[in-house]
Amino acid sequence: MNKNELVAEVATRTKLPKGVAATTIEAVFDAITDTLRQNGEVRFVGFGTFMVQRRKGGIGRNPRTGEEIRLKDSKQAKFRPGKSLKEALT
Repeated sequence: MNKNELVAEVATRTKLPKGVAATTIEAVFDAITDTLRQNGEVRFVGFGTFMVQRRKGGIGRNPRTGEEIRLKDSKQAKFRPGKSLKEALT
């Protein structure tokens, strides 16, 4: 499912116009992004948790030349599914 399909599904289920559904979904995505940008967590009980995980830098290797390169520390968004979502998938 892509974003347009999600907007259409939400509009159908809620009987809202597609424009309103699109604005609402965009607001949810923005709120999640802003919270993660501040190293926060977003929890939807039963569905899951979005969080930020730090990845430590290190030494890598350029596969083409074999030259060593320094990898910077980075942040990565993670999602941990909740109990209800896990059960729905089994």
